[in-house]
Amino acid sequence: MKTLLLLISFSFFFINVSAQNNGTFFETSDHVKIKYKISGKGEACIYVPGGPGQGYPSFELMGGSNLEEKLKMIYMDQRGSGESGTSENYHLDKMVQDIEELRQHLKLNKVFLIAHSFGGIIAVTYSRKYPQYTKGLILSNVTLHFLNNESVKEQIEYGNSLLQQKNKIVPKDSLSAELSKISTALRKKRIGYKFLTDDIETIKQSDKIDSLHPRIIDFGMAVISKPKEYPEYYTDYAPLTKDIHVPVLIITGKKDKAVGTQHYKTFQFPDQKVVSIDGGHLLYYEKNKEFVKAVEDFVRRIQ
Repeated sequence: MKTLLLLISFSFFFINVSAQNNGTFFETSDHVKIKYKISGKGEACIYVPGGPGQGYPSFELMGGSNLEEKLKMIYMDQRGSGESGTSENYHLDKMVQDIEELRQHLKLNKVFLIAHSFGGIIAVTYSRKYPQYTKGLILSNVTLHFLNNESVKEQIEYGNSLLQQKNKIVPKDSLSAELSKISTALRKKRIGYKFLTDDIETIKQSDKIDSLHPRIIDFGMAVISKPKEYPEYYTDYAPLTKDIHVPVLIITGKKDKAVGTQHYKTFQFPDQKVVSIDGGHLLYYEKNKEFVKAVEDFVRRIQ
């Protein structure tokens, strides 16, 4: 399991860095320093990074900042990520509480949450616990069941097509090992990035950002290396969505092999809108105009 997660965990395709801008810190109730930055105008919107443990700079610097024309974007490095402090507690309830304490620290009434990839688990859990403070959820290429069997099967099929290999029936208890083997072969051919994007230039742009500053990845490594200690991150949260009564925008990529092209269909929010874009896992960068328009239209409807 550990080997598989290291191969395909979304945060480790992109080594995120501290942003080249002025940010600040606040201290949580358990004395962890959290780095955050506010930029833009309009409704307050907290960005919940993917990964696990990805941090905010790649989203901000690769197109997310275009949301600042209509939204007051609040970027944060989660505990154990980016420039934020480390902790002995990376459980889901603590990650959710950090968002709530940031909201309180900024004296905000209601906020939008925009989450990417693995961040969907954290954002949805926040909105379930604090619906009174959630104005709307924006879920971009998210998973609500990390490494679920159906998505892994799709990744295996896609990997085999890239390797020009025939698909075979793989028992459920062997899916992880099979994907690990395929991922290794793809890396040897230098095409492992294709789970995220077809365009190598996207990877080069990310690498350019990666080279700017170091950052910590304690949160991501804790989740990846200790799945038995953090089982809540491997739970299926899709069934719980039927009980979350806040407006939800789901942005999905027709070619997103990182979380799967069909995974979003398991979501059951009572008030949800789906926008399907012809792209991969990084729509906020590669399909930025469509991405920004979808978000702005959603926010306008809620207002």
